[in-house]
Amino acid sequence: MEILGKYFMFLGKLFVNTEDFKTYFNLTMDECIRIGIGSIFLVSLVSFFMGAVTTIQTAYNLISPLIPNYVISLVVRDMTVLELAPTIIGVIYAGRVGSSISSGLGTMRITEQIDALEVMGINSTSYLVLPKITAALLTYPMLVILSGLLNMVGGYLAGTLTEVITPFEYIYGLRYEFNSYTVTFALIKSVVFAFLVSSISSFKGYYTTGGALEVGKASTSAVTQSVIAILLADYLLAQLLL
Repeated sequence: MEILGKYFMFLGKLFVNTEDFKTYFNLTMDECIRIGIGSIFLVSLVSFFMGAVTTIQTAYNLISPLIPNYVISLVVRDMTVLELAPTIIGVIYAGRVGSSISSGLGTMRITEQIDALEVMGINSTSYLVLPKITAALLTYPMLVILSGLLNMVGGYLAGTLTEVITPFEYIYGLRYEFNSYTVTFALIKSVVFAFLVSSISSFKGYYTTGGALEVGKASTSAVTQSVIAILLADYLLAQLLL
């Protein structure tokens, strides 16, 4: 409870003694490039092969002649939108971006750069952390959309090239009884996951104590706690919104 209370107090400091809009805009754009655009290649690669593997494995298990082939792409669509794109990519995002945020702030803490900002009268929490959280909230939903697209493209190529499903059946399955709310649900999850990863990682890095060894421990702890928070939030959101 003590750590949880410290975490909420940390979040409260984000909006106290803030800088001007131009400063935050520039810092946020830098963070968008670093944690958003910098994650595109990894997210794209994982998403493409995840869609391909999901299609092949679904086709392998649906061997009954009573089940039409378009069910394969229907399953891929629903798995992608509801879980694979927002949640699995969220875990990967926590590993890449969460560790980067935590180690960066931890290094600044042990080298007394954060203390120097405080001496100059700057709210270091707001100056360093708020742009990271804002950038994550802006870029992660876009990465989820990209992931969903590449999942389905990967599934399409894998299914048609191996001839387990025809192009017409695959497209028909993607469109069959499509519920647009699932996309809304996925985007809501992406915003929540982005906030959890960026805020928890920033919290662990900001309060790092000791030396270089502790920076590594804080980074590991940030990734672990972010993944746990994503899984808990995924369950709670599914209960509340579905």
